[in-house]
Amino acid sequence: MPSTASFRRVSYVASGAIACAVLPAAAAEVDFSQCVGIADASTRLACYDVAAGRKELPPGVIADAPPETLDTAPSASAKASPDPVFRHDSGHQPKPKVSLLDSRWELDPDSKLGTFHLRAYRPVYVLPAFYATSLNRKPSSPSPDNQVTDAVDIDRSELKFQLSFKAKLWENIFGDNGDLWTGYTQVSHWQVFNSATSRPFRETNYEPDLNLIFRTNYDVFGWKGRLLGVGVVHQSNGRGDPYSRSWNRVVGNVGLERDGWTLNLRPWYRIPESRRDDDNPDISDYIGRGEVQLIRVTNRHQISLLVRNSFRGDWHGAAQLDWAFPIKDELRGHVQLFHGYGESLIDYNHRAWYFGVGLSLLEWY
Repeated sequence: MPSTASFRRVSYVASGAIACAVLPAAAAEVDFSQCVGIADASTRLACYDVAAGRKELPPGVIADAPPETLDTAPSASAKASPDPVFRHDSGHQPKPKVSLLDSRWELDPDSKLGTFHLRAYRPVYVLPAFYATSLNRKPSSPSPDNQVTDAVDIDRSELKFQLSFKAKLWENIFGDNGDLWTGYTQVSHWQVFNSATSRPFRETNYEPDLNLIFRTNYDVFGWKGRLLGVGVVHQSNGRGDPYSRSWNRVVGNVGLERDGWTLNLRPWYRIPESRRDDDNPDISDYIGRGEVQLIRVTNRHQISLLVRNSFRGDWHGAAQLDWAFPIKDELRGHVQLFHGYGESLIDYNHRAWYFGVGLSLLEWY
């Protein structure tokens, strides 16, 4: 009968044969010594798995590894030098996850897709049920030619939809930074339930713009400053007097973000027009002189809060709250609540509550 020592010798030989069969031949050439000094047991095991060629790892193991165990960690000299405001990532640092603002504006050099590609801009939605608490049956402005004298026959309920897209015209204007974008947004209010007046479009606002966008890199109160921009915006409703409304602005844009949140600060200056050609000389006193937008993205839900203000003693302005929730694939439900002035250009000096429910195909992110 074979001895215990014989069994041990046979088991050692068998174990060696199995190891040679399971591990890839290339693993014999891998230096496992880089894993020996890792104190954390799960991280050390993950290091051995990677060295041995295992592709499927327990979730979160690598993500939880201490920075000092990664060979991609920046050197001490790199940590000591401050990041420039207009940054350009290079070297051996791992490629970061694309941020929310980066996904919209291609800020990081690795995210740039070139010019003349049609991209999403603002949300694309349709709200078949859009209700107003107060109707502006006689739109007017201080301009004598823009005052409606006969009441307009309109319903409180209508259909609202928004279309929006943009494209990059010029990339990396200043070295590896500075992109020129053009965008277009259209918002239409359709009196689809008003059969008495043949279901007309009550108002459509057209908004083309041109924006110069820069990548930035700084921290303020826990927010990462990622974007700085300046643009020119035209908005009009394309109608003749007395319904004509339009204005032009120079708009600034500061974009910040943190863990599923984005914050955009957009002050603007209205480009003056001659008194004779100005359809709405007091539009800034109602729609405002700037806006702040806060967006939260979580579990495919997106909540957006937009606040505008005139920054004058009367504190005119508006607030709009949007909620988009997943239905199937890219199709989302969309709920919108608005209060204040300027829900549309024809109502720039009319205050009301508006509520809408519908669907969206594209959201902010």
